[in-house]
Amino acid sequence: MSRRTRSSSGPRRAVARRVTALALALLLGAGLTAGCATDPPGPRRTGEKGGVDPAGRPVTLTVGVFGAFGLKEAGLYDTYMRLHPDVAVRQTSIERNENYYPQLITHLVTGSGLADVQAVEVGNIAEVVGTQGPRLVDLGAVPGVDRAALLPWKWAQGTGRDGRTVALGTDVGPQAVCYRKDLFARAGLPTGRAEVGRLWAGDWRRFLAAGRRFAAKAPAGTAFTDSASGVLSAVVSSNPRRFYDERGALVVGSDPGVREAWDLAAAFARQGLTARLQQFTPGWDQGFANGAFATVVCPAWMLGYIEDKAGQAGRGRWDVAAAPRPGNRGGSFLVVPKAGPHRTEAAELAAWLTAPAQQARVFARRGSFPSASAAHALPSVAGARHPYFGDTPVGAIFGAAARGVPSAPIGPKEGLVAQLLTDGGMLLVDQTGRDPDEAWADALRSIDNALDR
Repeated sequence: MSRRTRSSSGPRRAVARRVTALALALLLGAGLTAGCATDPPGPRRTGEKGGVDPAGRPVTLTVGVFGAFGLKEAGLYDTYMRLHPDVAVRQTSIERNENYYPQLITHLVTGSGLADVQAVEVGNIAEVVGTQGPRLVDLGAVPGVDRAALLPWKWAQGTGRDGRTVALGTDVGPQAVCYRKDLFARAGLPTGRAEVGRLWAGDWRRFLAAGRRFAAKAPAGTAFTDSASGVLSAVVSSNPRRFYDERGALVVGSDPGVREAWDLAAAFARQGLTARLQQFTPGWDQGFANGAFATVVCPAWMLGYIEDKAGQAGRGRWDVAAAPRPGNRGGSFLVVPKAGPHRTEAAELAAWLTAPAQQARVFARRGSFPSASAAHALPSVAGARHPYFGDTPVGAIFGAAARGVPSAPIGPKEGLVAQLLTDGGMLLVDQTGRDPDEAWADALRSIDNALDR
């Protein structure tokens, strides 16, 4: 379940974090502002008017992304151009994926208007691999691509049934639990991250039990966690099966795992353990600033967002503990369309951008956790700590989570199904007290209608 964007939780660059957190808010905010009037036009090709590199380089490669993706911000394009004096790299960015992705599909089908390298969000990767694979370059055998250096489940997401790997992972979103130490102490709960993690280790129901303990002595005006929808997303993200089975069939209504996650999230709502907020809305932001809740399940990319919204008042009060079970929420890929005029050069660029050393650099500068397992052992990742969160060893915590993520199949309408369950279903249970069984049935009907089933 992914409301993925490009965010920042970099351990060192506070300014970058704030900038990217703002981009995250703009990208993900519910009730999102309409339109994208400032979106740039489609990329130009070498030889077209205005498309030739001013330095006279013979090859200009374009990279199409959504939001503040981090590759440019981490300086990777500049480095690549220094290493390849004959290649210029330009980026076009559309702010919101819901505007970017339909254009990408249209351009792939028509074979025009494409960048040489295109980004794909994890919620869309199954559809791209499954329906657009023949229009994409096989990147599995490109020099510089080392399958053994990448997380197996991430590699599998970019590989089609024909065995061609048409998408290379950039980052993943391993989950932990961010918690307020001061609120835990006032509620009589432990505050050390190891001891806190043991409160709920291995079972999301223990997370619910911890919520009850918190509620028994909760400081006035505080809730245990931010939202029931957030719990639902977190639990589903840690399941070995999400909304689709291994054959690509939608099983959201029949697989017991999603229903169990739904019932657990509803229990948080009905037992008064949530602040009844909707994630990535102004009210949620204000909840961070006001200390309205003690926990939020946080992918690595969310740390910068929390820092931005909680501000200096939250510095040193937040910490990070392991989640009950490892899960992944978010992450992206790069693909190379066959329609491009520089497919070989573009494939080499995509391979270089997603190599472990470059992913580690993006993590250090922007906080996107590497999908390359080989990067997890690099000092800049393994030894990363986050001063805002009490000098938490974020590299070790999120690295362990990434290694434990189950290889859940990703379906073609993953993002849409997730949104209908959370914003269209669980939100009503949490905020209006709607009966969970009725809300579940309505959410399934909405999914069937949306998918024309």
